[in-house]
Parts: sequence; structure tokens; C-alpha cells
Amino acid sequence: MESLFLLVLGNTEISTVPGISVAGATPELTKLTPIADAEYLFHEKPLTVDVIPVTPEGYPTPAIITKAARELAGFPILVVRGGTYLAPLVPHVHVSNAVGRDFRRGPALPEFGDIIKRAKLLGEELGRLPVKELVIGESTPGGTTTAQAVLWALGYEARTSSASSENPQALKERVITEAFNRLGIAKGDLKDNPLEALRQFGDPMMATLIGLSLGFRGSVVLAGGTQMLAVSALLKALGEDLGRFMVATTKWVVNDPSATFLETAKGIGVITYSADLDFSGSEFPGLRAYEEGYVKEGVGAGGATWLAVKAGYSPEEVSRKVDELYERLMEMKGA
Repeated sequence: MESLFLLVLGNTEISTVPGISVAGATPELTKLTPIADAEYLFHEKPLTVDVIPVTPEGYPTPAIITKAARELAGFPILVVRGGTYLAPLVPHVHVSNAVGRDFRRGPALPEFGDIIKRAKLLGEELGRLPVKELVIGESTPGGTTTAQAVLWALGYEARTSSASSENPQALKERVITEAFNRLGIAKGDLKDNPLEALRQFGDPMMATLIGLSLGFRGSVVLAGGTQMLAVSALLKALGEDLGRFMVATTKWVVNDPSATFLETAKGIGVITYSADLDFSGSEFPGLRAYEEGYVKEGVGAGGATWLAVKAGYSPEEVSRKVDELYERLMEMKGA
């Protein structure tokens, strides 16, 4: 087994700030998005809730891309509970149930040390398997805001992406500035103290990925968009050689004019891969919306496509399989 796909689940109270996350039909439902994403990967629909995670406009979770790539390439998936409100109803590894807190009111992640330690142990155990590469995706509503806060604290002039076609950048900046004012710091003030940046502004997914990456010493593909740049920046600040890391995302994140994916990746010094998926020819408006700037990435979609391509499938074949899965969803919804 050359590659193993991990899906790390995380929640942060930041996702419930009205308007900051569309990774769920309502701010309150974002609390359930990670477990629903994980359950959908293994079943025809989530088990905990009787709906597929969607944006308020009804556009489907990127888990459908990961599921399509997995159905084609057959790679194994290990779900990791980094810190969520509920446990998913699928086999998983429990690292923590500590949810990231609202960093405007206090430290986001007081338990970060325990999360890193447990995740590092898991990474070390995975290193004992004949696995050369971990591909690690995430489902963390509100995570682009925590990521931007961490990147700013470390001194990067970064703008993170959004699942919305209208990136709520002004709202993100207002929320982050409020948190910085709480501490009396400015951008870059924690560049020499990355763990404090994680404690103050991060989320349990980030802490879990840090631990996994420190424990597993092979190649690591950070499967996600601008959130994975924050993880990369933390690893670099902790002294890790980024030569064994790659961030795998989708073209929709790279092409997002409201974010700074390529510029930030270059500043950090991590290489990137962009999955060239195309839903413009889909008969389903919910999928064509991806081409209009909705959703973009999540649940390791770019990294899952990377694994499918390595297995000999083209991005076009992944896109067609996504169409098939979406048709199945529509048939179930109409049944």
C-alpha cells in the first residue's frame, strides 16, 4: 500500500458566526458537516442527518469528488476525529472531541498540546505500515478564517478562500482583527512562536495535522486549499523540512481572485498540485456552480483526485464519476 488517505474532521465555533461559512445550509448545521461528510464517503448518504451537506444555495459538498475518486481508484480511507461536536457513525480514530473556540473571546485551542501528542502517536504508528505517502484531507467549517488568522499571526499577507462565490473577506478580517486586539498583537507578532499562534487562533484539524506530520516521516500530501497553507506555515515555523510536503488542491482555489493561494504557497515555500476538474458540461446546476466559484475544495478533493490520477484515471474521468454520483443523489432525493 503506497498511499493512505486520511480525512481529519474538525469543528470550530467560528463557523457559527453568521455569514462566515457556507459549509452547511445554516450556521448551526455547520456543526454537523464534518461527520456528514465522513459518513457520505462510506454510504449513499449521511447517517447522522438525513441530508447531504450543502451550501445555503444547495450546492453539494466536495465529498462527492473524494467519493468519486475513491470509487475509481479504490484507495483506503481512514477517518480521524480531530475535534468535533459529535462522532461520525463510521469506523474512525478518535484523537479529540475538543472543538475550537471563538478566538475573539479567548484562546481557540487550549488543548492543542494533547491533540498534537495523540496525533503524533497515530502518525508514528502509520509509519510502521508499508505506507510511503499520507494524503490528508479535512472537513472543517469556518476553517478558512482560522487559517487566515494563523497565517497573519505568522506574518503572511494572506487571504484565504471561501466556499462562497462571494468571499466574506471583510467579515473574516473584522473577526480576526477583533481577536488580535484582544491580545494586543499585530500581523507577524507570533512568527517566532507558532504554537502560540495555533493555540490562540487555530482549530483542532490544524493541531491534528501538525501531530500526524511530525509523527509520520514519509511523504505527506496536504489535501486542501488555503487551510493547508496555514498547516504548511506552522510546520515550517516548527523547523520541518517542507521538501517532503505538497499541498494538493483544485483549480477553483488556485483561480480564486479573492484569495492568494499561489502567492502564499510561494512565500511559505511549499510545492502545490492543482486538480483540473471541470463541471462546466454537467447537466446538474449544483455541479456547474463549482465553475462559478462555489464550494471549490474540501474533504481532500484535490488530494483524492491526485490519487486517482496516480492510479491512471484522468481528471475528466473523475468529473464524469462525480456526475454519476450526483445523479444517484438526485434519484434518491426524488424517491
